[in-house]
Amino acid sequence: MGSTEDLDYPQIIVQYSNGFLISKVMFTACELGVFDLLLESGKPLSSDAIAADLGASTMGMRRLLDACVGLKLLAVEMTQEGALYRNTEISNVYLTKSSPKSQYHIMMYYSNTVYLCWQYLADAVREGRNQYERTFGVSSKDPFGAMYRSDEEMLKFMAGQNSVWSICGRDVLAAFDLSPFRQIYDLGGGGGALAQECVSLYPNSTVTIYDLPKVVQVAKEQFVSPEERQITFHEGDFFNDSIPEAELYILSKILHDWDDDKCKQLLAKVYQACKPGGGVLLVESLLHEDKSGPVETQLYSMNMLVQTEGKERTAAEYSKLLEAAGFGVIQVKRTGKLYDAVLGRK
Repeated sequence: MGSTEDLDYPQIIVQYSNGFLISKVMFTACELGVFDLLLESGKPLSSDAIAADLGASTMGMRRLLDACVGLKLLAVEMTQEGALYRNTEISNVYLTKSSPKSQYHIMMYYSNTVYLCWQYLADAVREGRNQYERTFGVSSKDPFGAMYRSDEEMLKFMAGQNSVWSICGRDVLAAFDLSPFRQIYDLGGGGGALAQECVSLYPNSTVTIYDLPKVVQVAKEQFVSPEERQITFHEGDFFNDSIPEAELYILSKILHDWDDDKCKQLLAKVYQACKPGGGVLLVESLLHEDKSGPVETQLYSMNMLVQTEGKERTAAEYSKLLEAAGFGVIQVKRTGKLYDAVLGRK
């Protein structure tokens, strides 16, 4: 291990402090439509042209564009007419609304919802509970009641989750060979992006999205076409209503929302409903066993504190929850991406 002289502590602190500023620059460029405009234009544009088209000040837009260049989200070319800006490949793929891998919706959810809750992180740490009441003036006792406090907010959240699965879904679904499972229930499947990835990867399977009635209604209207006949829906609250029999249950980013007792309660219900020989696939971001990282997962766990009743866990902790419910032959696969997979068999 190097000496303290090897570490540039002031630079590290500045870099961490600037994290908020960096993300807000990216979020703002997305929100204003900078990347979409440059994609649609098909050619580099001046800051004046971009500002005029998007209804922004020329001074403010020029500073935003230059910051995006510094972050490698835009490239700039100096000509006789002045600076001309264009998207980089990463912006075209991930930051434009029209891209199949667009992360626009999750960016907007973070910018307009998550960041507001994080203003009260110190309060969350002191109190050990989510901060919806302080942030939005709604009860924090039911996290999803607060999260879905309006149709607009629910749609924003569902679209954001769909964008995550557009880049991570195939990794977790291919972590194990799920082809033997023909009848699959996606508990809390939301907007259906993971279900769509599942039937694409396993064309002989059917997936039923089990979610709250209002979520199912929006999924049918906005995200899942009636032509996708391998995907069906089941309306209900899986904590309070019955869970139908199936061969495999997918719980993607579900258990991290809840404390251990709630997780055990849900997994026990899933075990009872599961056909013999069937299983449950947990899709979560796994902490190292000593909880020293990954840093993204540690930050997600802080977000669970601010927004939910849950936390991120280690593979051993998820295995223990599965074993308590009766599941055995537990396998863990780290994908090397944002989310990992844990498979338990009945």
